[in-house]
Amino acid sequence: MKILLIGYGKMGQTIAALASAAGHEIVGIVDHQASDSKIADFTPDQVDAAIEFTHPESAFENVAACLRQGLPVVCGSTGWLHRFEEAQQLVADTNGALFYASNYSVGVNLFFHFNEYIAAKMNQFAASYDVQLTEVHHTQKVDQPSGTALTAAQGILAHFPSKTTWRNAPAQAPEELAVLSERRGDVVGIHEVRYASTADTITLRHEAHSREGFAQGALLAAGWLPGRHGVFGMNDLLGL
Repeated sequence: MKILLIGYGKMGQTIAALASAAGHEIVGIVDHQASDSKIADFTPDQVDAAIEFTHPESAFENVAACLRQGLPVVCGSTGWLHRFEEAQQLVADTNGALFYASNYSVGVNLFFHFNEYIAAKMNQFAASYDVQLTEVHHTQKVDQPSGTALTAAQGILAHFPSKTTWRNAPAQAPEELAVLSERRGDVVGIHEVRYASTADTITLRHEAHSREGFAQGALLAAGWLPGRHGVFGMNDLLGL
């Protein structure tokens, strides 16, 4: 597989190392603030898929440039979803392919799946249990709460109707889901959903030990995406 890598931070470097070890070719590395002209140096004949891990302020423009260039693009940047509808429209306009996930770890996506299942079951006991979500990441993570936490929060809101909105702070009203964020050290990522009553506590927790799980998932997506048209995510890839 021939990969164009957009962004070369910690995730980009991990993806490059795993890709090379698996026999894939990194045909180019583009700075995180890519201009259309830089991405336009690469054609569909040269690139099977682009993998984009950059920053909230540059992600949409990078994705858009790939789509205009006819490159299937796997995006792992978070914090830009206020422009996701624009990206979906551009996919339709270009007949392109976009794969987006807030987290590419197979384990995290199973966490999302179980999170929704548990929320639906716990909704039967909403009068007794309150729910709260906590996320912890390294101090260099820009967005807060994390994209993974937001996906988990959306899953809870969809299946636990007594919560109608989320707050990135302790809840101030019964209908608010508290999403608590902490930044410390070099923590790769911890996400925990906790249902508490006066009698007991039920916890669903995922802790990442390294970035390799995220990189492996992104490479799986990059191998799966070429030849497809539309907007896809990890549920499509994993059949969840």
